[in-house]
Amino acid sequence: MAASDSAKDSGTRKARKKKTASPVESLQSRVGDYARLADRFAAEPVVMRPQNLTGQARRLHVRKTIIEDHAVRIDQKAQGADEKFDTLASNLFSFFRGTSLLFHRDMVGEDDRMPTVLVLGDVHPANFGVMPNADNVPIFGVNDFDDVIYGPFSWDLKRGATGFMLAAQQEGGQGTKMQRKIVAKFVKGYHEGMTFYAKHGDGTIRHMRPDNSPKVIRKLFDKSGKSRRDWLRDRYLNENGLGFRANSELTPISTRTEEFQGYINRLVAANGLDSKGRAGTLTVKDVCMRHGQGTASLGLPRYYCLLEGPSRDASDDLIIEFKRARASALEGLVPANDFDAGDQGDRIAHGQSVHLASGDVFYGAVEIDGESFMSRERAPFRNDIDLDDLSRKSWKKYARACGLALAQAHARSDDAGQLDYEIEPRILEAMEPLPLFIDDMICFAEEALERLEQDHAYYRRDLKQGAFDVTLKRYR
Repeated sequence: MAASDSAKDSGTRKARKKKTASPVESLQSRVGDYARLADRFAAEPVVMRPQNLTGQARRLHVRKTIIEDHAVRIDQKAQGADEKFDTLASNLFSFFRGTSLLFHRDMVGEDDRMPTVLVLGDVHPANFGVMPNADNVPIFGVNDFDDVIYGPFSWDLKRGATGFMLAAQQEGGQGTKMQRKIVAKFVKGYHEGMTFYAKHGDGTIRHMRPDNSPKVIRKLFDKSGKSRRDWLRDRYLNENGLGFRANSELTPISTRTEEFQGYINRLVAANGLDSKGRAGTLTVKDVCMRHGQGTASLGLPRYYCLLEGPSRDASDDLIIEFKRARASALEGLVPANDFDAGDQGDRIAHGQSVHLASGDVFYGAVEIDGESFMSRERAPFRNDIDLDDLSRKSWKKYARACGLALAQAHARSDDAGQLDYEIEPRILEAMEPLPLFIDDMICFAEEALERLEQDHAYYRRDLKQGAFDVTLKRYR
């Protein structure tokens, strides 16, 4: 070999060695891989998807997906991460609630022919509840916008059908026949609501309030009537009412009050809020970290900001929550469409503004410590239904009410959202014949629950053996 060739070859080896010098690198998110799979499945339906995996291959898929979904929390040894993993292991409904990414990856590319709406993404019986609207009046509706994204309307119904079937079984002790009836009521409630809006238009959308909601929801309003003074004193304020108390749930960080005043000021400017009335002067009194809240979001940073109320006697203070925003679990999974809800906190704020007419005025997005956070108001009447208190009849009535609320949220996709055509007639057409559509939702839910039970067994087995103590690495 010529000397010049030898030198050239040596230089190539050195360049290659330099390029691969690191023996370990963290495995990156597979969102892009799944986005390509979604496109391939729509174009080539014979492509195998995760739902077709069995045995050890499925177990590895479950393990890798859960590690990927919690990679930041695992690497940072985040407070609440271990609690989240234990919560997932505790029961099947908690596992379902906390593994939306796993659930939706089984649906990758599905229903590409169905009408597109701004889907909620994580529909189940515990993600409907009472919350404040723009006038601080309690309303009932969808209340978790962390996974909103534009996608097929049927995705929300499939997730909701599975959630109602599972909750009726696990929380309500209902048999198979009743579970199917409850799912049918949920889908029929959705169809009923969509039929109403197709006939009368989006302008007729009104929130469910104590005076116009079904009886099962009125009972929830009755349970949510605690006074603000008692709510603040019993749960949040310290002895003198000047700041947050310190306990296992709340860690005051009063040194960051000025910093959070800046976040509040930016939120006020972005939302055009008035520093009068019940919001007082929008002055920050104190800040704390909130621990142990949520299911899917356990282990993610969350802050509470205490605002001075107009009376200045700690009886009418406001609490604004800042919760770490993350990518939607449906990102890269839904079939391609022409609409973009935005990124992280902005996407969540967009979801709230679309899904709720005149919703919480404090919904928004801010950046804290270089990360995206969503904001909203906590309120004494913010409440979810106690599923284990529902009777057989109440389960069906509650499922119908949630179907109506979901239809209301979807119907606003063409009025407050980005759709430039009337969505209601197209959804109703896609649901025909209705008996077949309902049966398809029931069959989907039953199959999903079979997978879920096996996935939960795999997860519990892996958890005991330390599978979620560290993230996966790629080695040379």
